[in-house]
Amino acid sequence: MGDDKKGVWRDNGVMWCRILSPRVISRTYFYWWRSLFTMKLKTGEFQCLFTDGLNGLADVFEKHQYELRIAGGAVRDLLSGKRPEDVDFATTATPEEMKHMFQSAGIRMINNKGEKHGTITARLHNENFEVTTLRVDVQTDGRHAEVEFTTDWQKDAERRDLTINSMFLGLDGTLYDYFKGYEDLQNQKVRFVGSAEQRIQEDYLRILRYFRFYGRVALEPNDHEPETLTAIRENGRGLAAISGERIWVELKKMVVGNHAAHLLELIYTLDLAQYIGLPPDGNVDEMKRVWQNAKDHSPKPMTILAALFRCPEEVEKMDIRLKVSREEKTLALFLVKHRRELCKNKEDPGSLKPFTDFIIDSRELDSHSKVCELLKYQGEEKLVSELCTWSIPRFPVSGHDLRKMGITSGKEIGATLQKLRDIWKKSYYEMEKDELLSYIKP
Repeated sequence: MGDDKKGVWRDNGVMWCRILSPRVISRTYFYWWRSLFTMKLKTGEFQCLFTDGLNGLADVFEKHQYELRIAGGAVRDLLSGKRPEDVDFATTATPEEMKHMFQSAGIRMINNKGEKHGTITARLHNENFEVTTLRVDVQTDGRHAEVEFTTDWQKDAERRDLTINSMFLGLDGTLYDYFKGYEDLQNQKVRFVGSAEQRIQEDYLRILRYFRFYGRVALEPNDHEPETLTAIRENGRGLAAISGERIWVELKKMVVGNHAAHLLELIYTLDLAQYIGLPPDGNVDEMKRVWQNAKDHSPKPMTILAALFRCPEEVEKMDIRLKVSREEKTLALFLVKHRRELCKNKEDPGSLKPFTDFIIDSRELDSHSKVCELLKYQGEEKLVSELCTWSIPRFPVSGHDLRKMGITSGKEIGATLQKLRDIWKKSYYEMEKDELLSYIKP
């Protein structure tokens, strides 16, 4: 940290400025101006956002005198030193005003589905920019909200879920933080904006979003504010009305984040499992053991969740509620079926062979990836590494080879191929065609 000039200093790419004499302060900016400091971001991750497309977008808004700021998750990522994958923008311009501006500038607009919610997508220099008008919620039912447009930045921030997601960043790097989101981010705290109960009742999916972001931000696994957990417990049944697809999006992200075992256990402690497709009597102890085994090996979300299921019927019920992909469902069924019966050889515990034999005998194209997830589930760290570098060998004998030797019966060909395949597997897949064919009696 070093002084640049009087009243200004820098720390890790952030420029802090003492505000010496604020004069006229509007209600919208009250929180920002009432503090003694403001902040400007000057990091490389922030500067990298300024492509030709974004510079062109900024010029249009500046020309028409509408404010444009980076919003939500992108601000959180930038303040954490990360370059965001997606950048959303907020503005004081209404959708109609934006359309007029873009049409006047000859800028193409795409995907008009978001217009009724205030979002216009502009395409400049082969980049898409989603820009949303500031909004306030007029009425909510726990799933959807009726909104009105506003020019009040703080009102828009008030309707967002978490303090760390409620910040805006000006294109000059100025941070607009009305609810101490940056402070929470620095302290690794996850809090709802204002009343947790009110935010949850506006959209019950925010319960799972809270868990997801807790796993991304919080340092300790059990550092929740008691009133937050109380609000979640008392409003958990509202998740029953949320679509399975939306729940699965959040659940998948939560399960592969930090503290996943703690958060899944908390879902059971708070009596939420029954509303989100998980078995009411899930095997939490097994899940915690599997998460501990697999967490350092990038397991798929379903690998962790499969530990909760005691039988295939529970997987089927989960699929009906969450509408997971076919690949995800078959992986869960595979793990539930084979987690005990397919395991390493007790006589040779360091051998991968029982698993490679299974893959070779399997008729499923994705058996290799499924067995890899099974090994993660079982905590076989060494075997996981070996399987990742193992390629499925090609069985060198075909039915055509047997016909050339005078075997013409389809049934006999099948039996002979299976016999030769067993011999080949015992050789650790090393026998060549001629050596295998020598086992056939003339």
